Amino acid sequence: MDIFFLTIIIFIFNLILFLKFDLISSFFDFLDKPDGKLKRHSKPISLIGGFIILINLYLIIFFLKLLDIDNSVFDDNFIYAFILLSTLFYSIGLVDDLKNLSPNKKLFFLFISIIVVIYYFPDINLEHIKISFFKNNYYFKYSEIFLVLSFVLLANAMNMFDGINLQLILYSSFLFILFALNGFMSIFFILLLICFIFLAILNYKNKVFLGDGGAYLISVIVGCTFIYQYNNFEKFFFGDEVFIILIIPAIDMLRLFLTRIIKKKHPFKGDLNHLHHIVNNFTNNETLTILITITLSIIPTLFLMLNIHTYIILILSIIIYFSLILYLRFKVK
Repeated sequence: MDIFFLTIIIFIFNLILFLKFDLISSFFDFLDKPDGKLKRHSKPISLIGGFIILINLYLIIFFLKLLDIDNSVFDDNFIYAFILLSTLFYSIGLVDDLKNLSPNKKLFFLFISIIVVIYYFPDINLEHIKISFFKNNYYFKYSEIFLVLSFVLLANAMNMFDGINLQLILYSSFLFILFALNGFMSIFFILLLICFIFLAILNYKNKVFLGDGGAYLISVIVGCTFIYQYNNFEKFFFGDEVFIILIIPAIDMLRLFLTRIIKKKHPFKGDLNHLHHIVNNFTNNETLTILITITLSIIPTLFLMLNIHTYIILILSIIIYFSLILYLRFKVK
């Protein structure tokens, strides 16, 4: 019964934000203004999408801890590390949205944030690496370095995967549903999905963007969940399975890095060469573009559910991704 009333509370809260969105967005006045280059939307768009997610996080965590429901949210010090890292990453992204930080400054602040959180909250750790096709677990000697790099890369992968309406929201929602179906704090993610449903409608209507703040925040939610389920649940995703679930944003980020380096540009400097740009240049239809990119993004996970070996899925995903990229580029030319 407590969960039912909490669901109603979260629903009503987000419904009010939805109905009063114009008033709320005008109050905060965080706007993404078009520049005719990377930002090609026709009018200024509100950037409070990430802020709405953050407020929902605070509210959901508060009530779940108050109700003290087992396995409904992160335990002990992990929850404090999660809240702090979420707030820091969102704040860095928001400052970048408003002040357009240089790539080096963004990287510096992201690195410092995760290093500080890991130092003061050692609950965020990976002492052993577990691979699905190995019988033994292996001690992870340099886990802190790996975690710092993983969080920074995941934040950038999620940010690069954003850039067209609904893409990141739908992909994140898919991950949340995956977590819920596997029993990883199901109530937490079901409640969070309520927020994402309303955000999806606003994003589709071109009223709100998640911004860098929202993308960085989502990366913390996803990253911390993978770490937590890895260390605290009997049924979990192995390290190679986590990589497969995130492989399309990861491959797209790697391709962009290499392309930019070859062209002697900063690997974190924005451009119009992302997966969704290439697909949209071919389709000239945002709805079809989203359908193609999201389908491509969830195919590796669907392969995983069919119990196909992860190294086979890796090869298939790379072939499918680059075949699509090459085909679309050839057709556009």
